[in-house]
Amino acid sequence: MALPAPEWDNSLFVFHRVPTVDRLTAHRQFFARLITSNAGVREPNSRLQAAFAAVPREDFLGPGPWKIFVGSGWIETPTDDPCFLYQDVVVAISPERKINNGQPVLHALCLTALNLQEGETVVHIGAGTGYYTAILANLVGPSGSVIAYEVETDLGATASKNLAHFPNVTVHARSASLGPLPSCDAIYVSAGATSPLDTWLDALRPNGRLLFPLTPGDGPGEAAGIGAMLLVTRTTKARFAARFLCQAAFIHCAGARDDETAEKLAIAFKRGDFRNVRSLRRNAPPDNTCWCSGPTSWLSIAEPG
Repeated sequence: MALPAPEWDNSLFVFHRVPTVDRLTAHRQFFARLITSNAGVREPNSRLQAAFAAVPREDFLGPGPWKIFVGSGWIETPTDDPCFLYQDVVVAISPERKINNGQPVLHALCLTALNLQEGETVVHIGAGTGYYTAILANLVGPSGSVIAYEVETDLGATASKNLAHFPNVTVHARSASLGPLPSCDAIYVSAGATSPLDTWLDALRPNGRLLFPLTPGDGPGEAAGIGAMLLVTRTTKARFAARFLCQAAFIHCAGARDDETAEKLAIAFKRGDFRNVRSLRRNAPPDNTCWCSGPTSWLSIAEPG
């Protein structure tokens, strides 16, 4: 005997049109979520995640294949497919000059701490070819501005070309250590200094933040050249809070190096107590709270007050 045909409740079947996302956009969106999550950003669809998702990394690295740093050296991507760039990897820009497009999760961690807001003015020192400058431009938005400096004139010219479609970005192909900087809410330095320059500190507005790699020299030893990211915040006109975020190694910042201070830093970092730093002092001789001193400022384990 034939069974009766089943009765279908059409209300149970609701079809949704799923928007198509091209393969490379999907890679970039997942990359943005991955690195910001690894940097400690717990908010879904954060502004930082959106900034990384909005900037095509391949637009700033020249034609592939690309050289990727793997710890023991460099390996080359098998093709020029940009999907290889959407990993937490360092990519060579100019290997002979040791200039790279840095590790994304490190920059995500730093930009989280810098806490840029829409409408702010930020100075980027060591722009390279402009990738992280573009991230900064997205974070401050059209009402904000980014003033970028790149001492290598060819890279500065490339950055200017790469960033030409950002109306809120200005690129200077020169050193940021020469002459005063514009007044700003934040300074982000992508090259290692032995101490903050007075021109950097003087440019900070009230509650302004300076984030830079404080690094020793390139002497012998496993930790040669490895320093840490230092966040300095102007709490009053004459007082600065300071704290280290994480260890890091960067190419040297031209005009922001001092050999004597580099030797002091090597000794200080070797002690392993860099996370005790709480403030930066100026216009006073170091006292018994000094962690390490430079030519015009010093780091203290005492609170800024």
